[in-house]
Amino acid sequence: MSGAAGPGPPVGPGRSPLPCAPRPAAALQLSGGTEPARPGVAVIDLRFPRGAAADIQEIVFKNFYTAFLSVRVQRPGPGGSRRWVTCLRDLCLMPCPHTEQGAQDYFSLHRNQQMLCDMDQVTAVRFILRQPSPVWLQFTIEELQIFPPGQKSPQKDFPSWLSQLTPLEQPASLHGELPDPEKVSTEVQQMWMLTEVIRTRQAAARIGRFDVDGCYDVNLLSYT
Repeated sequence: MSGAAGPGPPVGPGRSPLPCAPRPAAALQLSGGTEPARPGVAVIDLRFPRGAAADIQEIVFKNFYTAFLSVRVQRPGPGGSRRWVTCLRDLCLMPCPHTEQGAQDYFSLHRNQQMLCDMDQVTAVRFILRQPSPVWLQFTIEELQIFPPGQKSPQKDFPSWLSQLTPLEQPASLHGELPDPEKVSTEVQQMWMLTEVIRTRQAAARIGRFDVDGCYDVNLLSYT
């Protein structure tokens, strides 16, 4: 499972992200001994204004040295309760956590391609970041944007005569309507023979004016 990645933000023209307020990444700490240990895990919580719910189509962000990403969403549960559901698990953002590849790329997550659960009526989103390499002390995701499902283009009014034209994309089907090849060949031969007969008669008609009672008039042939 992978998300679309690239050097620039994969944001199409004419789209507006949903209003939201992501919190800064909070690193998880395990207390052990005298000093807290850092397991390389951070969490970013995101909620929509006034506790509103939203339908999510796409999540766009810029990586900052996060190696793996998991996403959980809060959705309506039975009896009007809210429950957390994992919709993305351990997406690899850096092929090798110890190197720079993918460390600052832009990523795009689509509901129909990467998400494992329904993304409708979401009230909160939780991003779980992991970086197992000790090389990078700071890691997070930036420029986080969430987009709703796109709206269909409004229908435009066209003249009635334009709607009656046959579309070029749908040519008439010729399957099952082709004539018999042998029949066509026979008709072509008959038409050729008929053409030869007509041509012969036209040649005879051009010299017929010199014919008198079945023979040629010598005077007409000599003085015309």
